[in-house]
Amino acid sequence: MSAEPTNEEVERLRSKLDREAKAGGYSLSNDIDFVNDLVKGLIANERRYGYQACPCRLASGKKDEDLDMICPCDYRDPDLGEYGSCYCALYVTQEILDGKRMLESIPDRRPPPEERTAAMKDIAGKTISGKGGAMTDLRYPVWRCKVCGYLCARDEPPEVCPVCKAKKDRFERFI
Repeated sequence: MSAEPTNEEVERLRSKLDREAKAGGYSLSNDIDFVNDLVKGLIANERRYGYQACPCRLASGKKDEDLDMICPCDYRDPDLGEYGSCYCALYVTQEILDGKRMLESIPDRRPPPEERTAAMKDIAGKTISGKGGAMTDLRYPVWRCKVCGYLCARDEPPEVCPVCKAKKDRFERFI
């Protein structure tokens, strides 16, 4: 088994996650020890599975089954929008950091394996017509940044475009 991650490895990944969080309009928790423990879990999962499975969920070890829980997981942004924090509290909103909102318990949005498999089978083979022509049916609507063209598939557009930093109101539903 691999050795404990070095402080340098932890700091490097934490800095990368912090930059990405800020680019998305979020922050990492201000509890450095807690964040470092989660980062160590991400590093351990990267070594174990070859991808950074969220350390707050049990990974299968099969990347195609775990794509929705590779950090940042598919559930991060909906959790941040509704609760001000992601499931494991690695990512938080400014409201949480400023003490205007308290951390609370978040129900796990990740469906059980049999429901995920059924949903993928249901989606396979269907087509819809979007602005660009026929596309595979998507589980989430696709949002387009009207400033730079960035596309993302999720329930709601991001608070801030990760590419050009345009606000949420600059997104349009694309599909």
